[in-house]
Amino acid sequence: MKINLAGVFVDDQAEALRFYTEVLGFLKKNDVPVGEDRWITVVSPADPDGTELLLEPSGHPAVKPFRDALVADGIPYTSFAVDDVHAEFARLQGLGVRFTQEPVEMGPVTVAVFDDTCGNLIQIAHTA
Repeated sequence: MKINLAGVFVDDQAEALRFYTEVLGFLKKNDVPVGEDRWITVVSPADPDGTELLLEPSGHPAVKPFRDALVADGIPYTSFAVDDVHAEFARLQGLGVRFTQEPVEMGPVTVAVFDDTCGNLIQIAHTA
């Protein structure tokens, strides 16, 4: 068994697609109309046939209080692996991304947390 799809709830799918592709650097994999919404997935350019990230509409009434509670407590919704958190932090800050936590070393793991502009806090991490 392996994970082939994970998702993040987003407030605006078009803005999320722009942020996740143009800022974070993911590639659009699927963009299929589904009623009023779209089935949009992105993938890492380093693994285009790997795990897809679904940019899922946040319209369900349970999503807002759940995400608001996570953000209020500074808890990331998900985590992305990077080769070097410090380098990625500098690159994303240069693109205007707002970080809620600068790089922190926690034993063998370094993490940082940013606001994805779509209602989520996202962690980036690497292991030494």
